[in-house]
Amino acid sequence: MKIKHISHLKEIHNCKLFGLMPNQEEIYSFDLVNKNGMKVQIINYGATVTSIQIPINEKLTDIVLGFDNLEAYLESYNLPSAPYFGTTVGRYAGRIHNATFSLNDKKFQLGSNNNGNSLHGGEMGFGRKVWNVTDAKTGENPSIIFGLLSEHLDENFPGEMTVYLTYTLTEENELKLEYKATSTEDTIINLTHHSYFNLDGHDGNVLEQQMFIKSAKMLETNPDNIPTGNYTDLTNHDFDFRTPKQCPFPIDNSFVVNSKTEIVAQLISLKNKLRMNVYTDQPSVHIYVGGNCFGKLKGKENVDYNAQSGICFETQNFPDAPNHPHFPNAVLKKGEQYSQKTLYKFETLN
Repeated sequence: MKIKHISHLKEIHNCKLFGLMPNQEEIYSFDLVNKNGMKVQIINYGATVTSIQIPINEKLTDIVLGFDNLEAYLESYNLPSAPYFGTTVGRYAGRIHNATFSLNDKKFQLGSNNNGNSLHGGEMGFGRKVWNVTDAKTGENPSIIFGLLSEHLDENFPGEMTVYLTYTLTEENELKLEYKATSTEDTIINLTHHSYFNLDGHDGNVLEQQMFIKSAKMLETNPDNIPTGNYTDLTNHDFDFRTPKQCPFPIDNSFVVNSKTEIVAQLISLKNKLRMNVYTDQPSVHIYVGGNCFGKLKGKENVDYNAQSGICFETQNFPDAPNHPHFPNAVLKKGEQYSQKTLYKFETLN
């Protein structure tokens, strides 16, 4: 299936050159702006959100971590631990144990890029690929659609996969993400978004903010952070966030959620009187506090990001689901369509 491609990206409103890939391919940035003055910048490298700016006290505050140039995004994969700032993660978000899974009685060996396991789709996941822009819309509720064709056996996953991701910025200050994917063969899939949020501004420390997660249990994991197949009851647990409390550190855990209509998680800044509500149709939200650039790369506006600079709300299926029959289904069958919706809504606290 061919991904249609807007041939003249420069014709898209609010589009500008962001940098050049090593092969000289041009990467562009696109701005979605609503009538409230909220502005989201996305680049077609990794379909990556590079900034989310929200008017607070008459000035724009950037509330996600990122880099000012493409070189730093490319270079960030050489850090001791790649941060995946703002990227679209695929084909499979999270870890797959021993980088193997079986499907239709056949075993697939993936690349092991994380202590012998596969993480976030392998060495060259969706966040490192150049996406096509297939459509864009300005005016009210501006949106942009990115498309990607992932070849059969890309990172050793079966099936040629076609993925579309639509970003919409609504007039209610919501950033809406809608994913669709099909495959030419039965395969596995788990897509997520990897922005590091900091409602105090991207140069702040996220531990001063509060978090709410509507979850009674999280996935139990082994020392390599691989799910054991069991659940941890969060009653009287430090990670029970059903009443909002300070963001913890360290945290790298998958919380089981189940609501397509209600808020599954929130991040709250009392300093900026700002709240982010997270909605998703996915069975978990993986929470990770991080952003460390190890003093090797400068973030936007020359900021030094550390291990407590931002927090990810990765709405997704369970990590390692293909290896646990009782986990939610992660198989995308040939001829069927994967779809996923996630929404981040920003609102001012009274």
